[in-house]
Amino acid sequence: MHLLSASCVSALLVSAFLCQVSGFETVIGLYGETLEIPCNNGAVKDEDVLLLKWKYDKGQGVSGDLLVKQKNQNVSISATDEYKGRVSLAASSSLLLSAATLSDQRTFTCMVVASADISEYPVTVVINKMPTEVEIHDKAEELEIGKLTKLGTCVAKDANPAVNITWLKNNKPLVADEEGVSIQASLLVDPATGLVTTTSILEYSAKKEDTDAQFSCSTQQIAGTELVSSPVTFSITFSTENIALKVIAQDPLVEGDNVTLKCEADGNPAPTSFNFHLKGEAVKVENTDSYTIMKVSRNSSGEYKCSLVDDPTMEATVDITVQYLDINLSPSGDIVRSAGGTLDLNLKIDASGDTKVSWTKDNVKLDKEPKFSKVNYAHSGRYECEVTLGLLSRKVSFELAVEGAPVIKHLTKRRRDDGKYKVLMCEAEGSPKPAVSWSINGTSPSESDYVNGKITHTIQVVPHANLTVSCTVSNEFGVDTKAINVSSLNEEVRMDKQDSSDDGDQTKLVVGVVVGLLVAAIVLGLAYWVYTKKSKQGSWKTGEKEDGSSEEEKKLEEKVEENNQKAEV
Repeated sequence: MHLLSASCVSALLVSAFLCQVSGFETVIGLYGETLEIPCNNGAVKDEDVLLLKWKYDKGQGVSGDLLVKQKNQNVSISATDEYKGRVSLAASSSLLLSAATLSDQRTFTCMVVASADISEYPVTVVINKMPTEVEIHDKAEELEIGKLTKLGTCVAKDANPAVNITWLKNNKPLVADEEGVSIQASLLVDPATGLVTTTSILEYSAKKEDTDAQFSCSTQQIAGTELVSSPVTFSITFSTENIALKVIAQDPLVEGDNVTLKCEADGNPAPTSFNFHLKGEAVKVENTDSYTIMKVSRNSSGEYKCSLVDDPTMEATVDITVQYLDINLSPSGDIVRSAGGTLDLNLKIDASGDTKVSWTKDNVKLDKEPKFSKVNYAHSGRYECEVTLGLLSRKVSFELAVEGAPVIKHLTKRRRDDGKYKVLMCEAEGSPKPAVSWSINGTSPSESDYVNGKITHTIQVVPHANLTVSCTVSNEFGVDTKAINVSSLNEEVRMDKQDSSDDGDQTKLVVGVVVGLLVAAIVLGLAYWVYTKKSKQGSWKTGEKEDGSSEEEKKLEEKVEENNQKAEV
């Protein structure tokens, strides 16, 4: 490694006519930030460099030195004045310039000495700065429709380069020279920093739809991001052009409800006094836009109006309909009828429109209105009728109780599965609930629920002999009794065994009977033939009449025929 002598350096500098100067490169930095200025776009190789020098253009053809680095030596800072303490050399031979200002917008040159060649790489520096704020000042208190009014001033402070300001309404740009839009912009340069403040004044002729419009302004630099001010809204003044009357009430509006009439006008400021016309009667209200009608009735239905006090010709109307629904059911409440009697229902409906009727019995929907030409115990229960008119509903109900003397419908018996007991079951109808008693004591008595006038009572008995058991039901209207024969368990067991053995021999018995009858028929037929033959021989010998023989033959034939029929069976 060898160092360049001062004489060699001087010789090289003197040989400037031999150096190669590359084209200008531009670097953009941010105001107040550290800027890196590349040397030959970062293509410089340390092993080839004998000397590296950074300098800057002071103007009027004068340059200033910043730093020098010789091969195998440390960097030597030579910067003075404004660059003292602000420059350093990066590992890539780039110049690092801290706290960039607008005065740094000049040309910086990197000079590279390699062997016998000297190359210079000038770099132009541009410093950008976003505005410190974008805000709307001097805002108008209100805007008037059709009148060009100064809406406000948008200010974008301390930027470089100077920014353009765009006015926005509901985030859409406003263009000057349009009807009702005037924009005037101006620039102000800070002599100390060189930064530019842009000011834009918007004059605007408002429209009615601008009542809730949001106005803002924005700026955008070529290499920067968009900045948008906080949006502002304005009160728009205009006279009333339209009026509307609204009804505030429950839906549906029924008798006894309160109704509030609200008169709305589009003027700004809004009117504070109105006239309400209540079916021919005018009522003036002040400092409010509403009027409440208390406890309306069906007679309250009709047309209502409101108008401006200072302009009665500007009015609005609305129709109000008070819905009503009256129902009456006769009879109702608690109804008692005797079984077999009649019940006529009469439902009357008075309503302001078409209604729908539905019925339920004990909360179960019925397909149609109940009819009672002949009531029975199953008709007992709670009936409810619901009549609806839109969202309006009315209900009425009655409780039907059918009374009568009890009647036993069924009295049955069966042997329990284990064969140890006889189970007796007595089913009866009647109302009020009948009491059930038996002519014999039993075990495990049980009683079903009493539903629709029906009840079932069950007992278990162990009969040791054939019995006649009776069931008796009674209430305040009468008594009914039925009896049933119950055989003893021992008899049934014996009969079961006999039936079991008989079943085993039944086939053999039937076959034996059939065979016996066939044999008997054959024997009788043979005897008949012998007897006939002998009878004919005797008659021929003795000369007897054939009448007696004919009778005997007839009887014998009948006997044979009878035996043949038995054999067939």
